[in-house]
Amino acid sequence: MDDKLIIRRYLSADHDAVWDLHNAALRDTGAHLGNGPWDDDLHRIESAYLEAGGEFLVGEFDGRIVAMGALKPVDAGMAEMKRMRVDPAFQQRGFGQEMLSALEARARALRFRKLVLDTSTRQKAALRLYQKNGYRETGRRKIRHLDLIDFEKQLDE
Repeated sequence: MDDKLIIRRYLSADHDAVWDLHNAALRDTGAHLGNGPWDDDLHRIESAYLEAGGEFLVGEFDGRIVAMGALKPVDAGMAEMKRMRVDPAFQQRGFGQEMLSALEARARALRFRKLVLDTSTRQKAALRLYQKNGYRETGRRKIRHLDLIDFEKQLDE
């Protein structure tokens, strides 16, 4: 049994595990809006992220996908960090930090200078993670029953 998180690029065979992780993580925090067209990117990860010049990473622990995160290009110098999830059964092990660090490293390699993201106020662990890593709040908004906070971070050269 491997006790280390292995972070790698998404493969099409990961689809069902990624979909299940997405839903489980959102349900656990009370931030799930139900499935709908806003989830379409998760059914076309290759075109929405990889072929668009972004990235989609998964984290495996003992052969199971327990973490994920993506970068979606906004323009030549900026990407949106999306779909950051850690399986509720595997939280508090540093996997979110590992995924965030891997995504930031990948963003630098892709020459993005700025990352933006949003998260709901219900996702307490995510809020702490982003704040601890130098993301600064840029605004707030509401989508249905969720209060969202927008964040950004300038990446080092």
